[in-house]
Amino acid sequence: MLLSLLLIAAGVMLRQADRIWFTRRRPARAGAAELIALQRSRATNWTPALLLAGQWVQIAGWWHLAGHGLLAAAAAALGVAVQFRHLQEISHFAVHGVLARTRGANQLLAEVFVHYPLGLIPVPERQRLHVRDHHPNAARPGLDPNLAELHQAGLRPGASRFRFARAVVYPLTWRGIRSTAAGIAANLRRSGSWHRAAAVCVVLGAAYLIGGWPALVCGVLVPRLLLYPQLAWLSLINEHTWFAPEPRTGSPAWVEAGRCLRLYPHNRLLATFAAATWLPYGDLYHYAHSAHPAVRWNYLPALERQLHQPHFTADSLLTGPRSVIAHHRRSLALHTTARPGTGV
Repeated sequence: MLLSLLLIAAGVMLRQADRIWFTRRRPARAGAAELIALQRSRATNWTPALLLAGQWVQIAGWWHLAGHGLLAAAAAALGVAVQFRHLQEISHFAVHGVLARTRGANQLLAEVFVHYPLGLIPVPERQRLHVRDHHPNAARPGLDPNLAELHQAGLRPGASRFRFARAVVYPLTWRGIRSTAAGIAANLRRSGSWHRAAAVCVVLGAAYLIGGWPALVCGVLVPRLLLYPQLAWLSLINEHTWFAPEPRTGSPAWVEAGRCLRLYPHNRLLATFAAATWLPYGDLYHYAHSAHPAVRWNYLPALERQLHQPHFTADSLLTGPRSVIAHHRRSLALHTTARPGTGV
């Protein structure tokens, strides 16, 4: 047990090098141009490598903990799922080219530390889908691949209350689990991608060597197939006013304010918890990121203070009239009333 905690603590400490390097003398409030100039002056390849290595050291600690009883195994499943979610967000900034100093380092770090071991699509493909297809077309039917993904899961006009609720937990449904597993299998079967399959095997083998069967099941399979996909899905749901965007023209910040939302703007405790778990590394500040994708996560809070409030600010994710889920449900219902008989 002590070794488990020491590994988790060591991983946390390794991650701090990147945070300290980029946040020293950070302005409390600044515009995008000033912040981009600052982050470029501090850009490095070694602190992102330590950051990603720290995430995996923490995961190793959770694997070791998994073998210490049922409660420890359950905690490990949640802990590893959160770390997988963190890895996804770190690689998201690599896709935007602002994790490391060079383009090659961004791609290499994302592939080696995230996409290979988690069985994700190649980084260039993710970059095409996210940077070229999603960002300019957020919440636009027929153009945004993320909106299409939400529609396919059942979040569409005309969905019954039951189907809407099922779509909110889509990754935990049998259909969602099959989709996750099929996606991993397809990525590992790509032509010339033996090294991707080898990386996944290394992760499985390392988990077993460190924590035995509990680590393999609760430290890899359950987080990768169930818990991490659900955390990522809730993050996606939380990014935009998907079904009621306000079309605007003008500056990027003004356009994004019409189709983004902001969760917990007045609740620091819940915002801190979300940022530490399922909305890490700037994902809580998705509006600021959408307005200026070239800004690293360390500087998004300072940037957000310079921007207008987005289209919708939510007090909670799941419950209450001012929740994200209630807003999406109302938007889909209004869309159905306005255009009866439409499918999307």
